[in-house]
Amino acid sequence: MESAAPAIHVAIVGAGPSGFYAAEALLRSGLPVRVDMIERLPTPFGLVRSGVAPDHPKLKEAILVYERIARAPGFNFLGNVSVGRDVSVAELRSTHHAVVFACGAETDRQMDIPGEDLPGSYTATEFVGWFNGHPDYRDRTFDLSRESVAIIGQGNVAADVCRILAKPVTELRTTDIAEHALDALAESRVKEIHVIGRRGPAQAKFTTKELRELGEIADCATLVDPGELVLNAESETELAHRSNISGPGNLSLFRAFASRKAQLGRRTIWFRFHLSPAALIGDGHVEKIILTCNRLVGAPFAQVAQPTEEQIELSCGLVFRSIGYRGVPIPGLPFDESRGTVPHASGRVVDGAKALEGFYVTGWLKRGPTGIIGTNRADSVETVQSLLAELPKICDREKPGAEALRPLLERRGIQLLHYQNWAMIDSAEIDRGKPKGKPREKFTRVDEMLAVSPDNAP
Repeated sequence: MESAAPAIHVAIVGAGPSGFYAAEALLRSGLPVRVDMIERLPTPFGLVRSGVAPDHPKLKEAILVYERIARAPGFNFLGNVSVGRDVSVAELRSTHHAVVFACGAETDRQMDIPGEDLPGSYTATEFVGWFNGHPDYRDRTFDLSRESVAIIGQGNVAADVCRILAKPVTELRTTDIAEHALDALAESRVKEIHVIGRRGPAQAKFTTKELRELGEIADCATLVDPGELVLNAESETELAHRSNISGPGNLSLFRAFASRKAQLGRRTIWFRFHLSPAALIGDGHVEKIILTCNRLVGAPFAQVAQPTEEQIELSCGLVFRSIGYRGVPIPGLPFDESRGTVPHASGRVVDGAKALEGFYVTGWLKRGPTGIIGTNRADSVETVQSLLAELPKICDREKPGAEALRPLLERRGIQLLHYQNWAMIDSAEIDRGKPKGKPREKFTRVDEMLAVSPDNAP
């Protein structure tokens, strides 16, 4: 009888949706694949855990799929390990036949305007991470004593920021929002929120469901100036196109908001269009934002915001930018600074015209920050197909996989966590949440997670 085929060891860097879908595709290949998923945090699931808003629990049900993948034979989770710091890209390539980078887009695009670094100016990423209990943002502070807030951007992340600022805190108490955020929001004095887009209402990137929610917040008036809803011919053409899924519904909602009136004592959300940030002004803290008025130019679906000479001032004490995410460079990999992604050909990492053998990329680090959670499945399948097609080249000899990583990490003093350790953290968080009527109370510091998940767990 023939001996069993040698294992194909693949490291996946990142434990978010794209990483799990890549693992699923590999484990379903019918080949003797061993997947080692490496995550810098002790906890898996990426933005499904730390990016989905706490009042949208159904979106977190994707975790049930990832849990099933994690239980499959051949899957191994290596948490609390940072690639580029605790282990190098070259070391991973020496222990594994292939490395798939699925570590997402970890920072925000900048506005590149004067005053952007003033206190009171923040990114959507840090605010979302803060209220979701992400350890990177646990110690951020946001001065919620300010009454007026500007949110730059009109996509679903901007909607999440707006909704958490505008919702009555009583509606958040039974979610998995971090306790420190709940306490701060309970003392919030925010009264007026301006959600600002550089183009018009027809180009706003909200899904209609997200936009509708902003119009249904208790004790909050959601408003639009009717004069801002006048459309040019190109925008009318965009709305009429059958591929435009959200635009017509969004415009209908904006028109409904335009018929509403502000009410004394209620929070107010204002949607503002055709405006781009030009500067943040303040003496040691943001006090106002200067906005340039735009006009749309170009063909339908290719309209751009062209600045005019007109500017307006808006008083505000807080500014959140939500104008898109971008990846960060990984030591040992090429990086496209302009796009914030790793260059690739169908998921194969390339450096110029040269493919880097054994290196692959998927998810936002591959295509940029577009799509929804499920979009990552097809994206990861494409990458895995490229990997499988190159097996004869990359599997030229046997490799040890994670067995060689463990002693290396131990020598470097890294406390390695497995999926059993995460299960202990998960159980402890659920127990912490029960007395408060919450689905869980997250640990928000890495040392707390390590304390409840000792490295000698079974």
